[in-house]
Amino acid sequence: MDNTRRVVVTGMGAVTPLGNSMPEFWKNVVRGASGVGHITLFDASALPTTFAAEVRDFDPGTLIGKKDARKMDRFAQFALVAAQEAVADSGLQITDANRDTIGVIMGSGIGGITTIEQQTKVMNDQGLGRLSPFFIPMLISNIAPGLISMKLGVRGPSQTTVSACASSNNAIGDAMRIVQRGESDVVICGGSEAPITPLAVGGFCAMRALSTRNDTPATASRPFDRTRDGFVIAEGGGAFVIEELEHARSRDARIYAELIGYGQSSDAYHMVAPDPAGRGVKLAMIRALADAHVAPTDVDYINAHATSTDLGDTAETKAVHEVFGAHAQTIPISANKSMFGHALGAAGALEGICTVKSLQEGIVPPTINYEVVDPACDLDCVPNVARKKQIDVALSNSFGFGGHNAVLVFRRFSDN
Repeated sequence: MDNTRRVVVTGMGAVTPLGNSMPEFWKNVVRGASGVGHITLFDASALPTTFAAEVRDFDPGTLIGKKDARKMDRFAQFALVAAQEAVADSGLQITDANRDTIGVIMGSGIGGITTIEQQTKVMNDQGLGRLSPFFIPMLISNIAPGLISMKLGVRGPSQTTVSACASSNNAIGDAMRIVQRGESDVVICGGSEAPITPLAVGGFCAMRALSTRNDTPATASRPFDRTRDGFVIAEGGGAFVIEELEHARSRDARIYAELIGYGQSSDAYHMVAPDPAGRGVKLAMIRALADAHVAPTDVDYINAHATSTDLGDTAETKAVHEVFGAHAQTIPISANKSMFGHALGAAGALEGICTVKSLQEGIVPPTINYEVVDPACDLDCVPNVARKKQIDVALSNSFGFGGHNAVLVFRRFSDN
């Protein structure tokens, strides 16, 4: 693609296990806090994993309004609150003159599973005639961008990407393409997920995908560490306002970073396991770098997908070595999931926020809970303590069940 229309990030919002605003979230990421604890949303005592990274102190009635909140699944509440913060953070004024040119693209891997479980119980206990008329609208994944569009009154492209744990990166990348093509000047994009439910957590337990460190949940997510034993499920929502550079300049917007590349691929390997050789991951990174017109040696930081699973972390390490060669040993690569778990379809949005803030502030977040070196993950994973470093170009990786790979490239903004 001819990237003649430059795309910049002007606003961000977050609802996370480490805070319910973008500034609070970033502050806790830099200090290496853990947002993991025992599950409070339901009784998980019968499961082999009894902990997760929950969003705490979230009051949708206050943030959205009690009447509207009752008609939304938890994942959609996260999406709407994060999007509203991102728009406020951007300083964008939505008017009759511009509302037709503002789009919304959000990702979610699962959508309204809380609603599905609740309404299934209603059906079993009270019969089909007692199902809520809001059942279907609340569960569908595309309702998140729909609600954001309605709340903000914007009429640009509105859609959802569903590609498991790559959903947010696909949403942000697709939004970038829309701005580059001139279909919209501004797109609100990101992702949300609320999978801490009996059925979802039970399903991941059945796959043996989750860590079982029930005695020490805060240290359970340990990407790249040799003693890792599975990922920690999480919830949350993250949102960006991205826009065409001249549009941002015309309203004197603050610019966080520039979004310059997007690469996709498929492992074409297995339903849930990554290709152990990392071939699809490698291809997505190569395509993202080519789209950004930057060389591997230009990359200063990689925000890893790194979920704290044996196969996933190893495959990503192999791919990084193959793409970056000798330079791989000099690139700091950190795993945010060590702090706030794996939010599935929202993961890329939350990690994208961390990547942009890293560029803006010159701070590489840590990979916490790193204690035992794994020779198969021999990268500079920024163990346990954040690091000051000027970053000019950064990658943010997201890979999902089904072999979906999506990589974004951000650059520190230079006004030239």
